Amino acid sequence: MSERSYDFLMPSVNFFGPGVITKVGSRAKMLGMKKPVIVTERFLEQLKDGPVEQTINSLKAAGVDYVIYNGVEPNPKIHNIKEVKKLYENSGADSIITVGGGSSHDTGKGAGIILTNGADITKLAGIETLDKPLPPLIAVNTTAGTGSELTRHAVITNEETHLKFVVVSWRNIPLVSFNDPTLMLDVPKSVTAATGMDAFVQSVEPYVSVDRNPITDSQCIEAIKLIETSLRQAVANGHNLEARTKMVEAEMLAGMAFNNANLGYVHAMAHQLGGQYDAPHGVCCALLLPYVEKYNIIACPERFAELAEIMGENTTGLSTRDAAMLSIKAMKQLSEDVGIPKTIKEIGAKPEDFELMAENALKDGNAFSNPRKGTKKDIIKIFQAAYNGDI
Repeated sequence: MSERSYDFLMPSVNFFGPGVITKVGSRAKMLGMKKPVIVTERFLEQLKDGPVEQTINSLKAAGVDYVIYNGVEPNPKIHNIKEVKKLYENSGADSIITVGGGSSHDTGKGAGIILTNGADITKLAGIETLDKPLPPLIAVNTTAGTGSELTRHAVITNEETHLKFVVVSWRNIPLVSFNDPTLMLDVPKSVTAATGMDAFVQSVEPYVSVDRNPITDSQCIEAIKLIETSLRQAVANGHNLEARTKMVEAEMLAGMAFNNANLGYVHAMAHQLGGQYDAPHGVCCALLLPYVEKYNIIACPERFAELAEIMGENTTGLSTRDAAMLSIKAMKQLSEDVGIPKTIKEIGAKPEDFELMAENALKDGNAFSNPRKGTKKDIIKIFQAAYNGDI
């Protein structure tokens, strides 16, 4: 694995730690931003002294004008990115600042894509399909989960087909990211759990990916350890700043890891669940994780045995296979501890949809790096197991 060549992508500048939100304005000015569109959710804009207000204060202090789009939705849709594009053009904006979690960042990326690479984003789905750079993009992150503020992935939902698709390109990577854990202290428990499990999945999938490398391995290992020791605490007490800080560190490491080692069937299948039933992405990932990885064990059992040890399981005296199965148990336990539902049936999944969802999962940009190569029949069986809770 270490003998092959590989590249490593991440934003050129990443600000991390309590209080870094105050640097947004000066960095925007340094990048030559005159009038960015702030892309965010309405509830974040309305929070007193919240992340949007603090971003605006920083921009004002630097003498940078702005305009706000507050229509971001969970699982952002094509109409969201078109609305941002229209506002951008009508307001004379010259750049984009996303404030929020993955939905805000993906909306901003999607808008940037259609501003410079063509109006029909569905034709750009896939890997490295973008010929032109996006407008200057800064990402202010408010959840410890998706890693979208660091990555080349833009995940959009086609509201007509209910299908999610991914545009993966180095051009999508924000120029600057901000991760200030103080912005996350009031994030609800359910969002903390869902986004935290997304970060966890994004630590596990790159570790077993066919595209892994020694750098991403080290990031995955540290991210998993941080999540194991801090996610439960962050869910139990959202104002535990130490736990919040560790979760931010973990999601950044996971974001860097999967930005380079890619993901697998968990995300490929989760995109179908989220698109079809408009369910939270992190919940979809958490629900599918143990079932997909149990399926994957035969491809690299030693990696899963290592995962069990990384997650704190005692593997002394166990065979590689038995140790590997302990990792599946630990994944499921973490999910249950933070309040994730037990089956995909609980989020509205219907067996009659599994065939189409399986077909589209295998076409998803994340499927190619899964360690075990499956068929549509295999994917349907995994959906069925996650529906019945058969681990």
